[in-house]
Formats: sequence, C-alpha cells, structure tokens
Amino acid sequence: MVEMKNVSKKLSSRLVLNNINYKFEYGRAYGLCGPNGSGKTMLLRAISGLIIPDDGEVIIDGKVLHKDISFPENAGIVIENMMLLPQYNAFDNLKLLAKLKKKADENDIHNVLERVGLKSDLKVRKFSLGMKQRLNIAQAIFEKQNIILFDEPTNALDDEGVNLVYKIVKEEKERGALVIIATHHEEDLQEMCDIILNVSEGRLYEK
Repeated sequence: MVEMKNVSKKLSSRLVLNNINYKFEYGRAYGLCGPNGSGKTMLLRAISGLIIPDDGEVIIDGKVLHKDISFPENAGIVIENMMLLPQYNAFDNLKLLAKLKKKADENDIHNVLERVGLKSDLKVRKFSLGMKQRLNIAQAIFEKQNIILFDEPTNALDDEGVNLVYKIVKEEKERGALVIIATHHEEDLQEMCDIILNVSEGRLYEK
C-alpha cells in the first residue's frame, strides 16, 4: 500500500500539493485527472521520491519515504523528460538497466519489448517520439515492478500503441501491481482505471 498523509509541497511560493490524504492499494489502477498544472505530476513525483514534501508523509509498505527509504524499493516510472541512451538500441538500454538491480534477464527484456510492440534494432537516437514512449513504458514494467507510475503514458502513441497501454495496465494490475496514471485525457482513464481521482489546485478529490 502507498499512503499519503497530509502531504503538502510548495514550489516558488505556489502550493502544488495541498494536504493530500489517500491510500493506494495493490491490484488496482488509479487515474489522476486534471488540467496541466493541477498537481498530477507533482503527486507522482512525491510518491516516486523525486520531490520531498514540505509537510506530511508518503508511506510505502509501512516505510516512510525519505526517512526509512530514499526511493520506493520496487517502482517503475514513466515521467516527463526521461533520459534514454541514444547510442544504444532498445534491448541494450534495458540490458544496462537490468544490471543495476539484477531482477530481469534477457528473456524478460525480449518479452517486454514484444509487449510494447518494439521490435526495431535502431539506435534510440533514430527513434520516433512514439518509439521512445514505448521504450519508456517497457523500462517501467520489465522488472515486474509492484508500483507503476505513468505520467501521460499515451502521449505520442498511435491508436495501436494506445491500445497496447490499455492492455498493459490491465495485465499489470491483474498481476497485483499498483498502477497510478496521470493524464488530462479522461477517456484514457475510463478505459484503464478502477478509480478516477480529480486533481485541482494541488488537491485530490475522489470522483
């Protein structure tokens, strides 16, 4: 379980998270819906450990983020401005990542690339935006992460890619993962999510 207790965060005197209280449970997909600047991405950043709340706590499986652990121990993240290694192809990018935690082997990499529909041996520098997004999604799930955070996962994808994302979210939550998706495309959330939450001016409201 991921629990947010009284979480608030200011950036440049602006309250981007405003006293968030919520419990996210495994085996479910949650959607964060709201316009740009509403706080969706900041909420994902708080859960992933990329920002530190000014007030409150993020508790992951009983461990307080930035106190007991620095980052979630088993999370996959697709978030804006992610860096891929342009000199390598998709397989080699994931193979290098796999060396960090040693949780995935070459079969896992081949399987995930098939799941996201990425079979090209091109170097990442020659990828289209849609291909880069497919690889970002692959790196977030290839180690069977139990927390998956997707920020605008269908961006730059064609209809086939969007349907693949819908299928992947369903498969991951059925596997028992907690999936949280932030997007301003509410139709995407209706296809993928068990619970849709509205985010407005840093506050969270269950729809």
